[in-house]
Amino acid sequence: MAADSSVRLVIHGASGRMGQSLLRLAGERPELTVVAAVSRRVESRAIDGIPQFAVTELGGLPPFDVAIDFSLPEGFDGILGACVERQAALVSGTTGLAPEQRQAIAVAATRIPVLWAANFSLGVAVLSDLVERAATALRGWDCDIVESHHVHKKDAPSGTALALGAAAERGGAQPRYASLRAGDIVGEHLVQFTTLGERIELVHRATNRDIFARGALHAASRLAGRAPGRYQLRDLLD
Repeated sequence: MAADSSVRLVIHGASGRMGQSLLRLAGERPELTVVAAVSRRVESRAIDGIPQFAVTELGGLPPFDVAIDFSLPEGFDGILGACVERQAALVSGTTGLAPEQRQAIAVAATRIPVLWAANFSLGVAVLSDLVERAATALRGWDCDIVESHHVHKKDAPSGTALALGAAAERGGAQPRYASLRAGDIVGEHLVQFTTLGERIELVHRATNRDIFARGALHAASRLAGRAPGRYQLRDLLD
């Protein structure tokens, strides 16, 4: 890491909604220093003192300890390669990755620390752990996952619902899914375990999108400097 012990951070996909939130909120974490912002197009070489780079200029990035990537699948390979080359950590929430790209993550994790997640809410990370534990303890109970999002969200079930389902499966449950698209709901996930005469409900409700950026920044601050490997957000909660 840098000599002053701050974690040097690159934000990849800086012009997107998540990228803009990351730039805005990074100042809340004094242990992080944003050293570069990467976008598809660069209109200014520096914004608020942060150097700007195009995705074609990754070779010119200054030294960094970790990159946060919220971009598009076509931009993912470049930042993954840059992190491997620089021996830097990667935190990514880019969705729609091809099987080959997911395999590339596994290969990269033999050389650098990598965290890919469908949802960067710290609350959802805790919920995932609770779901797995509940499924393990409640063998034979029905498991249903109901997710609600805004009307513009196209994929269903959501990536977060599927991740929660995977946690339930690790505990031995066989989850079923239901999806609701209504209004401007940021994100709600209900995991329900039911048997004769009783029911357990585990619920997470997001009311502000900033929680996802804050979670990614938290992950970046904890992942930098770790041993190579694939990490989950719940591994970095402390």
